[in-house]
Amino acid sequence: MSAESGSVRNRFEEALADRDVALTRTTPAAFEATLQAVVTEPVVGTPLPFGDVSLPEWVDDEPTPATLEAATTGVTAASFGIADYGSVVLPSTPEGSEPVSLFPELHVPVLHERDLVADMPTAIERLGPELRDGGSAIVATGPSATADMGALVEGAHGPNAVHVVFLETDGDGE
Repeated sequence: MSAESGSVRNRFEEALADRDVALTRTTPAAFEATLQAVVTEPVVGTPLPFGDVSLPEWVDDEPTPATLEAATTGVTAASFGIADYGSVVLPSTPEGSEPVSLFPELHVPVLHERDLVADMPTAIERLGPELRDGGSAIVATGPSATADMGALVEGAHGPNAVHVVFLETDGDGE
């Protein structure tokens, strides 16, 4: 790993910690066991667009409104992470990544280490072509929170907790 990518990874991990977002690093080979340790059933998810991992069979990747409402955990892919903010970018997908990331109490975005960017200008540059072509994405930073009516309330408009599963790039190890 280059010093620059290590620095970006460290900034991402620090920003997540500042927002009380859990992070678990794993390898593609250990992904299913890692996911099992992180989630609380019942679990819904959207198909992962990664060649080296996919959702296990015990994750409902075709949720109905009823199974989505009953789900405790939602698992989605993150297109990339923004190190300076500890944010993950969640693409809009036909499979329904938005409701899967927003309705359950716990959201588990899955992110490849190689898909970290340093800052918001780099993220905007990367997102620009997709957005100009009519795509959309959510930039999510930690659990949902609002202070509209006074005291800070978490989970008001989305998940109460976020736990990022970070797929390490081959050769980087733990």
